[in-house]
This record gives sequence, C-alpha cells and structure tokens, in this order.
Amino acid sequence: MKSTIEKALQKQKEAQSVSGEVSSSELPNQKIQETTPAPKDHESQVLGDNEKLFTPVENFFDIDLARLDELGFVTTSDNRRRINEEYREIKRKLILNAFGPLSSTLNNSNIIMVTSARPSEGKTFTAVNLALSIAAEQDKTVLLVDADVLKPNVLRTLNLKPQKGLMDYLLSESEPLSQFIYKTNVDKLRVIPAGSSHHLSTELLASSIMQETVNEFSTRYPDRIVIIDTPPIIGINESAVLASFAGQAVVVVEEGTSKLRDIQTSVERLNQDMAVGFVVNKSINISESGGYYGYYYYGHNPDKE
Repeated sequence: MKSTIEKALQKQKEAQSVSGEVSSSELPNQKIQETTPAPKDHESQVLGDNEKLFTPVENFFDIDLARLDELGFVTTSDNRRRINEEYREIKRKLILNAFGPLSSTLNNSNIIMVTSARPSEGKTFTAVNLALSIAAEQDKTVLLVDADVLKPNVLRTLNLKPQKGLMDYLLSESEPLSQFIYKTNVDKLRVIPAGSSHHLSTELLASSIMQETVNEFSTRYPDRIVIIDTPPIIGINESAVLASFAGQAVVVVEEGTSKLRDIQTSVERLNQDMAVGFVVNKSINISESGGYYGYYYYGHNPDKE
C-alpha cells in the first residue's frame, strides 16, 4: 500500500511539473507578478481618504494633445496659431531672466511660480501653456509642478487621473523624488502632481525637505525651467510660502474682473526680490485669430529699482 501511494504522489508531482513547463512556454512574456503581485512597501502604506484615488501606474502620462489643441491651448502640431505666438513672447522674457544676465541677481531664477489674486482667473491654463511652449525649445526642458495642494487642477486640466505627487513625497520618509516625477508624451515635459491632500500642507511646503527639493529643482539640471502652479495668493498661506522659493512670478489677471487693489495686494505678498510679470487673461481685445491675451509686462519689482 505504501509503495502505491508513493508512486501516485510521484506521478502527481511529475504531472504538475510538466503542466508548469507547458504554461510557461505558452506564455513566455507573462510575469509572475501579473497573477500573484507582491506589493512594494510604499504601495502597502495606508493612504487614508485618498487611497481610492490612486492606482499603481508607471511614471508616465499620455497627454491627449489633440484635445488640448481643440480647447485652445498651445498646440504641439505644425499649425501656427495666435496663442503659440503669444506664449513665445511670454516665455522669451522668462527664459532670458532665468539664464541671462539678470539670473545672477535672482535666487532660483529658473523657478517660476504662476499665481493669481483670486480663483478662476486662469492661472492653471497659463501654467500649462507656458510648460507646453517651453517644452518646444530646442535646448530647454520643463518641469510642471502642481503645488495648488488645496485645489489641484493640473491633472484635471490635462484630463488625467489623480496620482501620487508632491504632498506624498513630502510625507514620505524613504521614497526618492524620482518616484513622483512623471514623464509625458511631450518629450521635454515632466509633471509632478499635487498628490494627497493634508491638513498640514502649509507646514509641509515650508519644511526643510521642500527647500531642499526646490534647490534640487533649481540646480540639478542646468537646462531646466520649473513652472509651479500655486494657489491664489490672497488669503492662502501656501502661496506666500512658495513665493519665498521662486525667483520669478507670473501673476494672472482677468481683464474686466480682477481688481487693482487685489493685484497690488498680490504683489505685496510676493517675495520682494523676485521678478514679477503679469498675464492678462480673457482679454476683450481678442484678435481676428482668436488670441486670449492682451499684453504682458515683465520686470523687477519697482520698489527695488
């Protein structure tokens, strides 16, 4: 009886071995992780209320450029459009200040915050367009950072699902920054999402880790421009904190809506040593080709002249 049982077990093992070999040969490219995943340590951490928002993906965003083109953003196609020309003019001033003679007088000259006095004046629209326009440069790369951690809008504007980002990195004790930088199908454009919400967002943005991160943004790649989409500056502490890190600021104002007093207050809340520029959004002086912008002024804070 014992011999019979042993033989039966041996045959069963041989059958399982053969079955496994056949399965492997039939699916040579299939990875074991696809059926029995072993979660990484950071994937097994509890994300609280934000847990359902995030799905594990590779660090890559496939941006629907045709959709952005239809919505009136800077186009990456061969079409020569008015908005492309307007942002070419704007970015030339920013790039010159970032890498030209003025750069030596600015702290983190290649770090550019985009803000507005109040919500809904077009700052994210402006930040995304600047990033797309700069990405077209032959010798420059651009990193678009969504630091509007209270109401993140960059991924929503790009029609992308929420992912881990800046706040998750600041909360992490071991994950490298590279885990939160997403490559895109625009060759020279990288994106860092806002990530999880947190009740200590102001303190996290003001932390030494954030300071070190901005310094890395500024110095690691000599050809890089960093565009930071920040919250509206009036009444939001996070924007004032971020202003202390950036060398340049673009303040978006909506023609016919933004109040002069709000614009003045916004400038007062910025770092007085940074270069400050203005973009007039939703201009009523729309050209025949459908331009969105009336004018752009750029220069030092007049108080420092």
